[in-house]
Amino acid sequence: MAEGAREAWITGIGIVSCLGEGPEAHWQKLMAAHPSADATTFAPFVVHPIAPLNFDAQIPKKGDQRQMEPWQRIGTYAAGLALDSAGVKGKTDILSHMDMIVAAGGGERDLAVDTAILSGLPQVENPAAFLNERLMNDLRPTLFLAQLSNLLAGNISIVHGVTGSSRTFMGEESSGVDAVRVALARIAAGQSDIALVGGSYNGERADMQMLFEFAGLGLKDRYAPIWERGENGGVALASFGAFLVIEAREYAEARGAKPLARLVAVLSDRSKREPDGVTAALAGMWDKIKDKVKSGHAAVLSGASGAEPATREERAFLQDHGDLAVRATGSYLGHGPEPQFVMNIALAVVALGHASLFPPCDTTGLERPMDGVLSQVLVTGVGHWRGEGLALVERVD
Repeated sequence: MAEGAREAWITGIGIVSCLGEGPEAHWQKLMAAHPSADATTFAPFVVHPIAPLNFDAQIPKKGDQRQMEPWQRIGTYAAGLALDSAGVKGKTDILSHMDMIVAAGGGERDLAVDTAILSGLPQVENPAAFLNERLMNDLRPTLFLAQLSNLLAGNISIVHGVTGSSRTFMGEESSGVDAVRVALARIAAGQSDIALVGGSYNGERADMQMLFEFAGLGLKDRYAPIWERGENGGVALASFGAFLVIEAREYAEARGAKPLARLVAVLSDRSKREPDGVTAALAGMWDKIKDKVKSGHAAVLSGASGAEPATREERAFLQDHGDLAVRATGSYLGHGPEPQFVMNIALAVVALGHASLFPPCDTTGLERPMDGVLSQVLVTGVGHWRGEGLALVERVD
C-alpha cells in the first residue's frame, strides 16, 4: 500500500457453503477436519453441495426468490449475511453510498431449453431459422443462453438496498482477485469509503460438470484432498457464496464499527502459463509484500483448485516457503472459480479471529500443524486455467 494511503478494515463477512452458514459453522467444520463431498449425485463427478439454507431469512419476498437462479440466491443470501455482520443492514444512509463489486460468471443456462433445441435441430429443414425462433421465444429477456452476469449485483441492490456504484467483474478466478484488489485500491486512494465485495457459484449443475470434463479437469469417482489428487489432479466443483464489507479505518471508526481484520495488500498477475509460470508469478507477487510478513506468525490459505499443472506449480512455490503453515481450503469447500478468493479471505478473517489455524487435511506432508499465534494470513488464488492472486490479511490488535 502506498505511503499515506488509507488503511482498509474488513468489518463484515458473509459465507455459505457445504460447511454451513456463517463463521462459527465454518470454523467448527474446519476444526473437525471432516470434508463434505458428494460423489454420487453427479457421478462420476465429485461435488461439494451447499448446506440447506432458509433463504427467507435474507430474501424475504418469495417473488424475489423465484426470479433468481440458485447462484443468485446463494450470493444475495451471503451478501445479506455480510451486511448483518458489519452492522449496516437496513441503514440507508450507509447503503445509499456503499460501493458494490461482484465477481460473477456467465450465469446458469436453461437446460430445458438447451435440451429441446438440441433435440429439435436434426428434425428441421432450416436449423438456423429454428434456432433463432426458439431462442427468441423460449428464453426469458434476462438470458442470453445464460443469465446476465450483473443480475447478482442487481438483486443485491433490490433486496438489500445497496445503491452506490456497482461493478461486475467476469473472468473466473481472476474476477474474484480483482474485485478485492480494486475495492482495496479505491478505499486506499480515498475514492470509496465502504464497499460490499464478493461473489457466488453454483457447482451443482450438469452443464458445468460437462464443461470441466471437456477440459479434462473434473475430479471423478472418489474424493481426495487437494494435494493428494495425483499427477492428473482434478477439480471438485462447489456451491458457495462469500461477501466482505471492506471500509476505510476512519469511516469505520466514525460509525463505531470494530475491525475483524486488516486488508494489507492484494496483488494479481496473469502469467502465460508456460512451464513453472505459476511458480514464478506467485514468487513475483511475494517479493512485493514479503517485508510485511511476520515470521512465525503467518500462514497460507491456498485457493488451489486441484487442476494441473497449476496446483503442482503452486505447491512448488509453497515448498520454497516452508516456514509458513499451509492449508488448501478446496479440500473442505471444493472449488468455485469466481468467489474462491473472496471465500479464502473470509476464512482467513475467521482464523485470525481465533488466532490459530485449523488442522491439516493432507497426508503428503505439505500441510503441517501450526504452533504459534496466528496474526497474518497469506491468501493465494491460482486459476484452474488463467490468473494468479495473492493477498495479505492481518489481525488488528
